[in-house]
Amino acid sequence: MHTAFNNLPDTARLWIYQSSRPLTDAEVASLEAELQPAVNNWAAHGTPLLASAAVLHHRFILIAVDEQHHPPSGCSIDASVRWVRELGLALQTDFFDRSVAFVSADGVVHTLPLPQIKAAVADCQLTPETPIFNNLIATKGELVNWQVRAGDSWLKRYFKTQTV
Repeated sequence: MHTAFNNLPDTARLWIYQSSRPLTDAEVASLEAELQPAVNNWAAHGTPLLASAAVLHHRFILIAVDEQHHPPSGCSIDASVRWVRELGLALQTDFFDRSVAFVSADGVVHTLPLPQIKAAVADCQLTPETPIFNNLIATKGELVNWQVRAGDSWLKRYFKTQTV
């Protein structure tokens, strides 16, 4: 059963999928139009799931489910992964590339390939203060910590060798 994203409790389980490229307004509208019926028909062993999906920053698909209403099963989670994979194929983008970090600068989301992180730190393009997206959060309530300082994230290890 689809519900508005804001209606889900903070404990709702969350999955974040990141597009390998910025999405156009038309692509975002298309994604939203495809995701709502998919979520509306999402079920675990025949029991409807109370869930929602959102597209944020022209880059991220967020899918959340209220596990207190009914928990998703492995098969239902696999189904949601299939939707996202199919949507990515249709839009010619990859929502499963985990070899990049997502950096927010001047209100725009940029990708930074992981092999380039050390160089970006050395060139001061990436500093401990740079906002990044922590796509490892697991619940809707953790969205308040979705954007964090790079120095407070898993990237902090790259700043320890930096001299001030």
